[in-house]
Amino acid sequence: MYNFRNDYSEGAHPAVLAALAAHNGEHVVGYGADQYCARAAQLIRDLCRCPGADVQFLIGGTQTNFTAVAAFLRPWEGVICAHTGHVNGHEGGAVEATGHKLLQAQAGPDGKLTPELILPLVEEGRNEHVVLPRLVYISDATENGAVYTLAELEALSSCCRANGLLLFLDGARLGAAFGAAGNDLTLPDLARLTDAFYIGGTKNGALMGEALIIVNPTLQEGFFRIKKQRGAVLAKGWLLGLQFHALLEDGLYWTIARHAVDMAQALQTGLEALGLPMAPRSASNMVFPVVPDSLLPALDRLCTYEVWTRQDADHTVVRLVTSFATRQADVDGFLSALKEAL
Repeated sequence: MYNFRNDYSEGAHPAVLAALAAHNGEHVVGYGADQYCARAAQLIRDLCRCPGADVQFLIGGTQTNFTAVAAFLRPWEGVICAHTGHVNGHEGGAVEATGHKLLQAQAGPDGKLTPELILPLVEEGRNEHVVLPRLVYISDATENGAVYTLAELEALSSCCRANGLLLFLDGARLGAAFGAAGNDLTLPDLARLTDAFYIGGTKNGALMGEALIIVNPTLQEGFFRIKKQRGAVLAKGWLLGLQFHALLEDGLYWTIARHAVDMAQALQTGLEALGLPMAPRSASNMVFPVVPDSLLPALDRLCTYEVWTRQDADHTVVRLVTSFATRQADVDGFLSALKEAL
């Protein structure tokens, strides 16, 4: 059976495991106050060309999202997000559990936010009897596999700054976004245009881990204490720093992300050649074919996948995801077997 359920089913890239094994017997200071986290944090600041950034290592994406919201917002403030955003549909009310409301904007098929979607919520928030919009949450890639362009992020950033909003970018799949064809964003762009963002490790070669880059100096004070309160501090924090250093030092992170995207694009093209349309077409490492319900039993036998949504009475949109471990032989073998099942 072929594995296309997600990009975090495998363990870690061999280079990451080798780095962990090489230092496994050492006695290292706990809670992230170690040389490996310090080295990784400095490397990330250098890559972002942002010497004043505070780099914090956390364990998972949902944890990073709700910890950041808890740290950045006052009790009466809320989060603007796309209705399809991960914080809204896949985190079990984690952000809401911090006491902050999600203010949903009805995004288009690509799942992106735009100033035109944000501004009506800003206007509604001028009424002091309602939650005040304060933070705009986006992800790159989006839940629907789209990636932001530099022009789009610049427009969002300008809108946020003109309206007193913080811009926070969920980078759980940042590697896949940057590996997409035509991507024109860089880490320095993110550091320039957002107040905080993160580089996701869990979904791109690490056993676990997210590197949160807090650019806005007014958001940096006390963040470790907030992490502690939210259960987001790993006692063996050096494991996170060491993994990120192994992934980022020589660009391995970006190389394996591009591989995952290449595999997804080959999968997407092959599925379209078999007559299966996409809903929507994706630029990242996720693809969303529209599958006749009559084909689902065969799909169940051939691969792991996620049911995404109902398209109509007779069709289902499924999600297939590739990772650093996906092989060309996996894509070719799956497409060949699926062709026989059609």
